[in-house]
Amino acid sequence: MILKRPGEPLALADVPVPKPKKGELLIRVEACAVCRTDLHVADGELHNPKLPLILGHQIAGRVESTGERVGVPWLGWTDGICRYCMTGRENLCDRALFSGYTLDGGYAEYCVADERFVFPLPDSYSAEEAAPLLCAGFIGFRALRMAGDASRIGFYGFGSSAQILAQIVRDEGREVYAFTRDGDTAAQEFARKKGALWAGGSSDRPPHVLDAAIIFAPVGSLVVTALRNIVKGGTVVCAGIHMSDIPTFPYELLWGERAIRSVANLTRLDGEELLTRARKTRIVTERRMFPLAEANAALNALRSGDIVGTAVIRP
Repeated sequence: MILKRPGEPLALADVPVPKPKKGELLIRVEACAVCRTDLHVADGELHNPKLPLILGHQIAGRVESTGERVGVPWLGWTDGICRYCMTGRENLCDRALFSGYTLDGGYAEYCVADERFVFPLPDSYSAEEAAPLLCAGFIGFRALRMAGDASRIGFYGFGSSAQILAQIVRDEGREVYAFTRDGDTAAQEFARKKGALWAGGSSDRPPHVLDAAIIFAPVGSLVVTALRNIVKGGTVVCAGIHMSDIPTFPYELLWGERAIRSVANLTRLDGEELLTRARKTRIVTERRMFPLAEANAALNALRSGDIVGTAVIRP
């Protein structure tokens, strides 16, 4: 499926099987989970994508030459020599390339990937089960670490990342409080099913003040809302790559050593740690499958909020 211009539907097309260069692997795609970032690219909210472009960066498949099961995430290449890469912050590399954005991704039957940036997948997870871990899991896990050892954590937006993190947080004996669109009782019930102690609308006050909050929804006003609901010394983590503007707010909401942090991309260490955790804690994701030719329907369902859990495309 090809994105020719942002704002237009993807086009089904026959393209040659990509040829891997030195240091790259040819991968037969078995499943590719749909991420909200795919929407931001397709809708033109992330600028300067490679065009024409094959979207998709939560890719589970097999190396064509060996049959090894691997996953391909958002971070697809870094230079390895800049000050960020040399200090364990490759997620901030200025020259980084990204699957499904500046590199062709997984809305296809085949893709190529830098062999340094692929991950062996746990044998106990099918391709469909593993695909959501490769961004929703990786980025979410990085956001969770930024929240520190918070006992009560609020999730604003309960989709693909939140359903994964909720299971990890509850396994650690911590409490999850889920915030959805006001009136979205289906999403709130899903959150409770996945381990949320409480679920309500984004304008609701939780029954207890929170130690930290992670914002998955791309809505800047939720930063202010979350600040009102966390303790002094608490942290609000913005987990998305794109967000609407944050409105002005009184300094007293930030005072008390509250902090606002953003998550940018991921490091390979994030991926390794999440997959190690997934081998220990069985993560069960709710998924809705779409054939490759219906990738536009998957994007539209995510755009309209008509997805509970994760949309996954299968070639």
